Amino acid sequence: MKAALILANGRVFSGSSIGSTAERVCEIVFNTSMTGYQEILTDPSYAGQAIVMSYPLIGNYGVNHEDNESSRPWASGFIVRHLSPRGSNFRCEDTLDSYLKQHDITGIEDIDTRALTKILRSQGSMNGMLTCAEHFNVQEALEKIRAYRVQGTVERVSCKAPEDLPAYGEQRRRVAVMDYGVKRNIVECLRRRGCAVTLFPAATPAETVLSGGYDGVMLTNGPGDPADNVGLVAEIKKLYDSAIPIYAICLGHQLLALATGARTGRLDYGHRGGNHPVRDIEAGRVFITSQNHGYMVLSDTVDPAVAQVSHVNVNDGTCEGLKYYRPSCFSTQFHPEASPGPQDTEYLFDRFIASMGGDQ
Repeated sequence: MKAALILANGRVFSGSSIGSTAERVCEIVFNTSMTGYQEILTDPSYAGQAIVMSYPLIGNYGVNHEDNESSRPWASGFIVRHLSPRGSNFRCEDTLDSYLKQHDITGIEDIDTRALTKILRSQGSMNGMLTCAEHFNVQEALEKIRAYRVQGTVERVSCKAPEDLPAYGEQRRRVAVMDYGVKRNIVECLRRRGCAVTLFPAATPAETVLSGGYDGVMLTNGPGDPADNVGLVAEIKKLYDSAIPIYAICLGHQLLALATGARTGRLDYGHRGGNHPVRDIEAGRVFITSQNHGYMVLSDTVDPAVAQVSHVNVNDGTCEGLKYYRPSCFSTQFHPEASPGPQDTEYLFDRFIASMGGDQ
């Protein structure tokens, strides 16, 4: 079946349908990873977006449900140059095309993803429409496309009720995880280090967490514009004003910065992939990191009496981490659990454990 991608700038790409045939309007972003498409699709931070995979062959090792980062895929669309018709791997349980159909994710293949990625890099991430309609009016589609905005996504992806997860082995600490769109492996990294975890819905009042006897709080990744989450920022400020240790990742990093007076801004085309170099300023080392974000903390708005930039993106100099002068509080923009190095930045979880009084 034919399919088309219509961009907000009026450019139309024609290709073949994969996955669902439902019409989708969403934000179009690109990811430079060569592998990990299943983890990408199930990352809640992609809610409201269609993902362009810049690597030309996707789906060649199929789908294994153990690799999901959440209970379901959250991406609205999936855009590839070529989708492998079968998966060749001893862990393969399904084809990627079947997986997309099962979860109603609209996709397109047989388009020039290199040209599409160059447009997004030069003009910035933009909205678009995926459609399988034989006939469509571009001007009518552009009205829908330009009116679309990613919003309300944190509430949609967050858990609906608290959930307790035990530590693996001997329990050393109890951690409250504020679920703004948490990836499963963040929780697993804590549990492997002897932390019993309680997942809390995003809008949980700070008082509920602070009265629960937890040793620390994790603020997680999630989708959308951080500045939209005014209510969450107010609750995070209460957590910050307490003495409880805090580690914040990705969206959590941005929300914590907003709660302490800094501002955030939109990146032209975001950082999405598994090959982003980040310098740990204090350690004097560069790490290869996994990233997925379209917004950043503006370094020059960080109050020098509150925090200092601890990590910097080597490619563009943007803020990748903050070390707060308030005891036991730090944050990173990148994902330390994703381990493209393969485990270079998991030391940050050890640092979090140490900040709670545990052994490294």
